[in-house]
Amino acid sequence: MLTDFTVIGGPSSEQLAKKIASRLKSKFISCELRVFPDGESKITLKGKPSGKVIVVQSIYPPVDSNLVRCLAITSEARKFSSHVYVVIPYMGYARQDRQFLPGEITTMEIVAKMFKSAGATKMMVVDIHSTTALEHLEIPAKNISAVEELARYFKKMSLDDPLVVSPDKGGVERARNFAKALGVEYIALEKQRDRKTGNVAIKSKGLDGVKGRDVILVDDMISTGGSIVKAAEFLKKQKSGKVYACCTHALLIGDAEKNITKAGVTKIISTNTIPGKTSIVDVSSIIAKAL
Repeated sequence: MLTDFTVIGGPSSEQLAKKIASRLKSKFISCELRVFPDGESKITLKGKPSGKVIVVQSIYPPVDSNLVRCLAITSEARKFSSHVYVVIPYMGYARQDRQFLPGEITTMEIVAKMFKSAGATKMMVVDIHSTTALEHLEIPAKNISAVEELARYFKKMSLDDPLVVSPDKGGVERARNFAKALGVEYIALEKQRDRKTGNVAIKSKGLDGVKGRDVILVDDMISTGGSIVKAAEFLKKQKSGKVYACCTHALLIGDAEKNITKAGVTKIISTNTIPGKTSIVDVSSIIAKAL
């Protein structure tokens, strides 16, 4: 019981923040958001924080707006407390954690400086795209995994000889952990992405042991869905059973959901780090436990 904590729910994560506050038996404060015609955001706290303050605000699209809102709430919270824990369920800009091509700016480095300047004393994220991004932060930070919560959801399903598949080699550890939690096998496909165009291609050849098996495609996030679409089409050619797409963060930009379904995916399952119709797995318990 953390009665000396106040949880502030940012506009992008109010419902998740309420659940976290409930689990912590802590005071909850919501925010009133007004967006002016020119796009500026005005935020008003609907209460006075006390004790240690937990700010909960995901930085998903509109990324820049949600980032500025998070910084504003953090700055205001610091006026009431010397302990401001910023919980960012989905951390925008985590993909810009290093320079891939000459001249590219490592934006995550600037974001890290802004949070320190705003008064954040600690930070928590869920399944950040790259842990390298955390190295830019100048305050203590922790990355927690939603893999076991997602696996628990699939345990309740009646799957036919399930196989966990990572759409690329970079996600092999995630697939391994997911498969371990589920008690099944896993594999990783070989993906190639053009850094300039963003186009994705699966380089893996025919795979043994896929035919007739239900497949769970596991990734940290689904944005445009290109990787999932290519992976699903490839697996269907191998005569797999049903294909499920599972991720922590479902951005589902544009026609992503429609394209994924068209590629043969039966269902998309994600967590409530980003609210939406696919976000059916709740991460409030793992966040509360980590806090």
